[in-house]
Amino acid sequence: MTDTTVRIDGTTLRLPGGVAVRFVRTLRLPETGTHPLPPGLGEFPVRRVRDYPGTVPEQWRARGGVMLPVYLREAMWLSFSGTREPAALQVGVGKVCAVSGLPWSDRLARDPQNYVVLPRQPWLDGINSGKGTVRQFVAVPLGLGATVEGQVTGEEVWGGVQLQSFALNDGPLARWREEERRRAERARAMPPPSGGYGAAMSMAAAPPGGPVPAPASAPMAPGRAAAAMGLGVGGSMRQEVYRDDRPPSDWAELPAGRVFVHLVTPPEWRRITGEAPPPSPVDRAAYTRAGLPWFDYYDQDAGDLAPTDPLQQVKPVGDWLGDDHAPWHQPVPPQVHPLGDAPGKPVQDGDW
Repeated sequence: MTDTTVRIDGTTLRLPGGVAVRFVRTLRLPETGTHPLPPGLGEFPVRRVRDYPGTVPEQWRARGGVMLPVYLREAMWLSFSGTREPAALQVGVGKVCAVSGLPWSDRLARDPQNYVVLPRQPWLDGINSGKGTVRQFVAVPLGLGATVEGQVTGEEVWGGVQLQSFALNDGPLARWREEERRRAERARAMPPPSGGYGAAMSMAAAPPGGPVPAPASAPMAPGRAAAAMGLGVGGSMRQEVYRDDRPPSDWAELPAGRVFVHLVTPPEWRRITGEAPPPSPVDRAAYTRAGLPWFDYYDQDAGDLAPTDPLQQVKPVGDWLGDDHAPWHQPVPPQVHPLGDAPGKPVQDGDW
């Protein structure tokens, strides 16, 4: 029987089929202009909802999944490094597809494409919004209409992030494994590459220390509403969302696994888990003055997906929450770098 279990491995979510997803803290970009990719500033901690039955809202218990803490207007990106074999991954923001802008679906679609292809897509920093660009994921509370969900659907019901993976069928997967075996044999005598994105990532600032236990966590009051967060959009950056070059028949019809990711405000995180949230995001000016790297990534062999109308119409969070008056310090050219499973406890799925 196929394993549909989702697990947490440190700060990595592991979905069936070898899909690895990490949620990475990053600098929030200005909402004007188009920018290189901002680097990672450490990974968000991830916890299972079912481990906190007395302190999470009842609605979250019903949906299951995991949760992570995020500040108001904090930006994040999704890293897929560590994904072992080809997979199709759907990414929803409030159950709106971040690639197509259409409602969440339990099936893969090609026109418009409603998934990213792993491991070719190394990361996703935002919604597919223009040719060769995305609009940055930025956290905002539900109820203001600023989320992608609110702007596309006219209501804010779900919030959070939804992930669903699809594996290759047996025949295509066997062919891929054979091709990889031959590739490895050819590359065995070649020296390993140096530098690149992974090496540069280690240079990025990370939040100091780990979670610090609080004295106690307060129980959830009966009937208390969930202090839910969702994702809106910020500035534009250069990033392609790659078109799938496999025939649709290569992919399984049914998902291998799925998970609901709840976004929690820092005060709620401390109350629910008893842990201190990560420190507030790094100041833009301090980061740039430190000379830490930015990135440009381009794959000349991959085709970029055209943006869809729903996502092109989404407005940045500044239009809803007001302008950000923090000064922007543009990175200098030398800072922009061109880039060419331990088992954990199962994550409980729920009704969503």
